[in-house]
Amino acid sequence: MDSASPEVAVVKMYKAREEIYPREIQGRYASLRWFFVWATQLLFYGLPWFSWNDRQAVLFDLGARKFYIFGIVLWPQDFIYLAALLIISAYSLFLFTAIFGRVWCGFACPQTVYTEIFMWIERKIEGDRSARIRLDRQPASVAKFSRKLAKHLSWGALALWTGFTFVGYFTPITVLATEVSALTLGPWEWFWVLFYSFATYGNAGWMREQVCKYMCPYARFQSAMFDKDSLIITYDAGRGEPRGARHKDDPAAAKALGDCIDCSMCVQVCPTGIDIRKGLQYECIGCAACVDACNSVMDKIGAPRGLVRYWTDHAMANRWSAEQIFSHMFRPRVLIYMSVLIFIVSVFFGTLLTRTPVKMDVIRDRGSMGREIENGMIENVYRLQLMNTDESEHHYRISVSGIDTIKLQGAGEFALNGTESRAVAVNVRVDEAKGEKGSNKIWFTLVDIDNPDIHVKEKAVFFVPR
Repeated sequence: MDSASPEVAVVKMYKAREEIYPREIQGRYASLRWFFVWATQLLFYGLPWFSWNDRQAVLFDLGARKFYIFGIVLWPQDFIYLAALLIISAYSLFLFTAIFGRVWCGFACPQTVYTEIFMWIERKIEGDRSARIRLDRQPASVAKFSRKLAKHLSWGALALWTGFTFVGYFTPITVLATEVSALTLGPWEWFWVLFYSFATYGNAGWMREQVCKYMCPYARFQSAMFDKDSLIITYDAGRGEPRGARHKDDPAAAKALGDCIDCSMCVQVCPTGIDIRKGLQYECIGCAACVDACNSVMDKIGAPRGLVRYWTDHAMANRWSAEQIFSHMFRPRVLIYMSVLIFIVSVFFGTLLTRTPVKMDVIRDRGSMGREIENGMIENVYRLQLMNTDESEHHYRISVSGIDTIKLQGAGEFALNGTESRAVAVNVRVDEAKGEKGSNKIWFTLVDIDNPDIHVKEKAVFFVPR
């Protein structure tokens, strides 16, 4: 290139990822994080093996279109409960974010939980932070390959067990275990076991903080749910600055500096690699690892804890105490979230626990309009789709009303086994002189013979030829 030509500038559209090696830290919030790891994973891995009424306690049987949740059986017609559950989850997220910031991300999010487990495996096999850095910088060798292979095999085994457990919520897990041992899984079961295993292995083992920074939408709109009274991880710059190293034998120099000794421990323990001293950043997941790290350093230099801590913007500006922060917690937006959430939860559980354990859909035979039969009677044919949503057998009686002399032709009593669905064809007749020409409203009533309080009533149309 000619020396007089302008230099060519290369602009990279994407920043290259820098490997993050989080340091292990002990402390109050680290213990709380591991509590949630144990609690969520004991629930996730153990729940499919728990039995209820001689079946799996929690089973989403898509083939039979039945969702079993302990003593409750939900059908496709109960989709409203799923919608309500999603609304409850959304409002719960709004409420806890408005008060506590990103506590969900930092302690209970599956991405955080599995990343914590995978990093624990990595530390056990490859060593602490400095050992992992040295290992990655070493040239290829048998020892390095062996450690890496052991780590990835351990990750893969855990990921496969996670994928197997996930599918066990949709296929009875004892049946699934038998099929896996005999290698007779169906193609879709194989697909979902491997797909969920690969997702767990990739997200928790390789992508880690990138999922939180680039893939999770929550990081992008979290600021819309925060206000100046939301608890966030903050660095007390007024107390910590000017930062700098100091020597125990030089008290004069220590007095001229803030409490921050610029040890970078808060950066080394951060799973997303940010410096909390630069202020709140969208990458911060609120895990409080930097709080534990900073508190341990403050203990060593004899300074008060809390240089990095959960705080609010108003508390930091006005130097509020914990009591003052708590007094501002229940502000209007929080009270509104709480009121709406309590109302929705009350309605959800109230309707779920008091719902009628029988369903009936009435469909009139459109291929056969009202027809005249013997003795001058008019007959319509209907198909009743009946569902017993309880797990015990019930005996029912069908009746019809709405027109004088209207009656069912044939037996109107029958039994339905637990969680059974059945289509029943019924003929309904009226005298020719009864009812108006054209459409007439009628009602089908289904009553539990043993418990008349259990009943359902559905409207239909009876057609009388003109």
